[in-house]
Amino acid sequence: MLSDMTFGQYYPSKSFVHDNDPRTKILLLIVYIVMVFVAKNFLALFLALVFLAVTVLASGVPVTSVLKSIKAIIFLIVFTAILNVCFYKPKEGDTHYFWVIYKEGLIAAAFLSLRLVALVMGSSVLTLTTTPVSLTDGIESLLKPLTYIKFPVHDLALIMSIALRSIPTLANETERIINAQKARGADFDSGNLIKKAKALIPVLIPLLISAFRRGDELGDAMDARCYTGSKTRTKYKKLTFTWRDLVSFLVTAVFLTGIILLNVYSVEVTAFFMSLWS
Repeated sequence: MLSDMTFGQYYPSKSFVHDNDPRTKILLLIVYIVMVFVAKNFLALFLALVFLAVTVLASGVPVTSVLKSIKAIIFLIVFTAILNVCFYKPKEGDTHYFWVIYKEGLIAAAFLSLRLVALVMGSSVLTLTTTPVSLTDGIESLLKPLTYIKFPVHDLALIMSIALRSIPTLANETERIINAQKARGADFDSGNLIKKAKALIPVLIPLLISAFRRGDELGDAMDARCYTGSKTRTKYKKLTFTWRDLVSFLVTAVFLTGIILLNVYSVEVTAFFMSLWS
C-alpha cells in the first residue's frame, strides 16, 4: 500500500544519528553513495551494507521501516536483473544468445540488485532521521557558497523541502482516491498491464487537481505570512557541529578505506577466508 511508503517520512526518536547535524548526514549520504559505486565486488559491497546496518542500529529506526523503502523500486530491481541475465555477454566478441543464461549474468544481476537496494535504503535513513526543516537548513548551509554567484540557494532548498514533505501527503491522497474509485466499482487489479494503466487515468486527474490546489493554498498561506525568503531572515535553530559529527566522519572514513582496500586485495582476502573455512 502507498501508506507504507517511508521515503520522505520522519521517524521521531532520540538517537545518535538523529542528533547529528543535518549537514553531516547529507555529506555522509554522499560518501555512502560513493562507497556503493566504488565497491567492485561482493566483499566490498557487503562492507558497505555493514556500514548501513550500523547506521540503522545507531538511528533507532525500526528495520522494517527502512525495508519498506524497497517496495517503491521492486519493479526496477526485477527489470534491471532480467536485462542483466538476458543480455549479459561473458567476453567481448562472443556470440550472444538471448535464451542462454550465463552464471556471470546471474552474478551481475545479483550484484546490481544489491547495489540498488543499498542506495535506496541509505537514502531512506536520511529522511527517516531528519525533519524536512532541518534537511532544508542543511542543504541551504552546504550550498551557501553559491550565493556569491547569485544562485538562489534558499529557493532551491525550500523547493526540495516542500517536495519531500509532499511525498507522503500525495501518497495518502492517491490511496484515498483509489479507495473512492473502488467503492464506485472501479477495477484496478484485473486485466493486463495496459488495462491496469488505463484504469489509473481516473486517479491521475483528481490527483493532479488536488496537488495544484494544495500548491495554490500553500502559496496563499506563505503570502499571508509575508514570506519573502530574503537574506535578512533569521533562524530559530542554529546548526552546529558536535563530537557526534566527528565520530560519524571517522567511522565513515574507516569503512570507505576498507572498501577501497577490498577492491584492491579482494583475491587475497577471499583466499584467506577460504583457508580459515577449510
